[in-house]
Amino acid sequence: MCGAKAGGPDLAGVDVANETIIQGSVTRDGEPVNGYVRLLDEGGEFTAEVPTSATGQFRFFARPGKWTLRALVPGATVDRVVVASQGAFTEVAIAV
Repeated sequence: MCGAKAGGPDLAGVDVANETIIQGSVTRDGEPVNGYVRLLDEGGEFTAEVPTSATGQFRFFARPGKWTLRALVPGATVDRVVVASQGAFTEVAIAV
């Protein structure tokens, strides 16, 4: 069983109503994967990059809109397109 907490990283102390949050986890065969996740804007331009945690989790604070998440892990690169809105969090599970 994977050590990632259901529902993604803890949002305690985050004013979700005033933020646009994109978060989730990266897994392979149900197990967390260490690597990086990039945030690309609608034009495919690099905006930010974060390492995954020991449990495969990641989080970005972004502006509302359409984004591409690019998971970069050993042996795989996977893209996911998401639409994020202010006042809510967008939860993304990326299986590689």
